Amino acid sequence: MKHKILLLTTLFCAITFAQEIKFTKKDNDLKLTSLPYYSYGKGLGITSPDSLFQFNIRFRMQNRLSYYDNENADPYYEAMVRRLRLRFDGFVGNPKFLYVLQLSFGSGDVGAEKAGENLNVIRDAVFYYRPTNSWQFGFGVTKLPGTRQTVNSSGAIQLTDRSINNMRFSIDRDFGLHFANINEFQDKFSYNFKGAISLGEGRNWTTNNPNSNLKDNNGLCYTAKLEVLPLGKFKNDGHYFEGDILREPQPKVMLSGVYSFNNKARKTQGQLGDLLYETKDVTSVFLDLIAKYRGWAFMSTYMNRNSTNPITTNPTESTLKRAVFNGYGSDIQCSYIFPSKYEIIGRYSLQKISKEVSLYYPNINQFSFGVNKYIWEHALKLQAEFTQEKQTFYDNTSKNNWYLRFQVELGI
Repeated sequence: MKHKILLLTTLFCAITFAQEIKFTKKDNDLKLTSLPYYSYGKGLGITSPDSLFQFNIRFRMQNRLSYYDNENADPYYEAMVRRLRLRFDGFVGNPKFLYVLQLSFGSGDVGAEKAGENLNVIRDAVFYYRPTNSWQFGFGVTKLPGTRQTVNSSGAIQLTDRSINNMRFSIDRDFGLHFANINEFQDKFSYNFKGAISLGEGRNWTTNNPNSNLKDNNGLCYTAKLEVLPLGKFKNDGHYFEGDILREPQPKVMLSGVYSFNNKARKTQGQLGDLLYETKDVTSVFLDLIAKYRGWAFMSTYMNRNSTNPITTNPTESTLKRAVFNGYGSDIQCSYIFPSKYEIIGRYSLQKISKEVSLYYPNINQFSFGVNKYIWEHALKLQAEFTQEKQTFYDNTSKNNWYLRFQVELGI
């Protein structure tokens, strides 16, 4: 009898334990399926189990050491974190509703504090609606459809920084409505239309400036761009990074043209630069050509800015003047990447200032030579660069400067 009771008790415990195991396993399975899905493509991605939310996080940094030798000045070293960025992107509710956030923390990104201006840590904060694969509409602050070098991430360029012309003529970022119509095909004629209607003030603008002449904000900036890819799209969107690191098996070419009109611009460079003493209408024109084939890459850019009566005068002190950066610039850049992932780059930049503002800005000729080692494409690379420039002033005097720089780029 005792044996029967013991057997029944053992069976009861086993059944109960089995049920508990089954319940626990089922419960754990439910918990596991409620966890988000992680992916490690471009950054670290998290997708909710109902696929109604996606969050992707990336970071990148540029650490650099430079040696400068400017004429009539003592040579000096400079070590800095040139860029430190955090980027978040994904969708909410539906893959058609996307968002992009990007914050900057490096001193070269944020810039020095100025009276009446905010600290600019926001680089991108934009909501996108993508109804089809061809159309995209955005609202917020992000890059305007400018030159190819402007549109490309600073982490995807070959030399340690963009050209002097890009720094002076770029329309950069702005808050407004952005749209794009993409028509890209493999090995087939392709074209893209892009445009924006924006404030014309630059990224994250605040109006609490001390100059009463610039308080009224009743001007807008209108930008339109056409891109043509006659031989089809580049491999893996290769027109969004410099150099032919993917070694295009067939020749690829892109030509583009941009027209931008900034009505009642407040700054010397439209969206960038110092505040003017009165608003000015500013027109910008950009032309681009890029080509890639079997490790060779070529890029040429023309930039132009024009404003009528570009010189402004301080209303309370007539000796103080500021001028719109009128003029034009051109860049020619050529490179070759070896199968070993070493790359050599050369760039020549010419910058010509309009006569009416030559008193305030010099003409510049600049040549740069660089050597890169790609460890993980543009995400992890070592860069070395030598740059020499000649500045020519309004009185025909000149000044020669050069620098040597080493930089490490790391990002996901």
